[in-house]
Amino acid sequence: MAQIMFLDYETLRVIWWLLLGVLLIGFAIMDGFDLGAAVLLPFVGRTDTEKRIVINTIGPVWEGNQVWLVLGGGAIFAAWPPLYALSFSGFYIAMFLVLAALILRPVGFKFRGKVKSPTWRRVWDTGLFIGGFVPSLVFGVAVGNVLLGVPFSFDADLRLTYEGTFFALLNPFALLCGLVSLSMLVMHGGVYLAVKADQPVEQRAAAAARGAAVATIVLFVLAGVCIWVLVDGYVITSEVAGAGPSNPVGKEVAVQAGAWLHNYGAMPWTFIAPALGILGAVGVILTVGKGGSLLAFVTSSLSVFGVVSTAGLSLFPFLMPSSLEPGHSLTVWDASSSHMTLFLMLLATAIFIPLIILYTSWVFWVLRGKVTARYVEDNREATY
Repeated sequence: MAQIMFLDYETLRVIWWLLLGVLLIGFAIMDGFDLGAAVLLPFVGRTDTEKRIVINTIGPVWEGNQVWLVLGGGAIFAAWPPLYALSFSGFYIAMFLVLAALILRPVGFKFRGKVKSPTWRRVWDTGLFIGGFVPSLVFGVAVGNVLLGVPFSFDADLRLTYEGTFFALLNPFALLCGLVSLSMLVMHGGVYLAVKADQPVEQRAAAAARGAAVATIVLFVLAGVCIWVLVDGYVITSEVAGAGPSNPVGKEVAVQAGAWLHNYGAMPWTFIAPALGILGAVGVILTVGKGGSLLAFVTSSLSVFGVVSTAGLSLFPFLMPSSLEPGHSLTVWDASSSHMTLFLMLLATAIFIPLIILYTSWVFWVLRGKVTARYVEDNREATY
């Protein structure tokens, strides 16, 4: 079996760090636009028919898009077990809020049209809004707390202790990161609606996307300035055995001002990520609602790619730094599963990820074109 595993342990760890990034970016791009569209539902749809247009642009695809979230969670569980244990236990209440909000989406889609009552439908419209707003905000808040450092440590037997509270997560910098995430996904959702929805929803969505793009640029730059000036980063100060067995307490880590910017100095090509985050949003401002909606969706996706990649590249090689015991921080080199596990999972991923991409592409090809008021009215029994 050792001869079959032609990839060394250190290389596999880096590959799985990249794959985790791909899955999280895939989730942000694919599920992000339907989260953003749900946030915009009360604002771009003013009549019941217009709201149904919005709902029917995302109703047939949201469930497939959420596969990326499941894949990301599965990858963390299988490839980075300590990270999974820490994030899903330490952030338990935040995760519960996200899951509760996400549950509102399928219920809202199915139940909204069951009763022809304006009050009933407003209730479920609010539920769909919450189902988009809460995850969009909380995911960014989580990233902000990771950049600040999470209060956890291990004992001599590697038993995990988390000393944080839910309200401690709602600190100013984390909330700023939450607003970056929210504005980014609202921009992405607005662009998607400009592609898929008929007038007048298209026009309103385009205007919302432009406003959210401006907010994304301003908030993203502000977050970067905070990381540069106010937020201390983490740096490994001892030699790291990248090919050795996982042991998150076998290193020394220092907390330094500006440490999250070190990778950009060591690898200048990494500046591509924040540049894409800003230039993609600029592209949205210039193209959405002006006959270039598909181009706007591409630029919006590039902006999402850039913003999420910026966080990952800033943290590397850290996965979850510890503010209590910096030396106990989880990194790419000491928080992974075994060599065999990573290799076998890589083989499975090489088979199934292309199948998911092909199937998703086929679904969107079948569902191409705009959702119009006439289509919604003529297919009341088949649409949401």
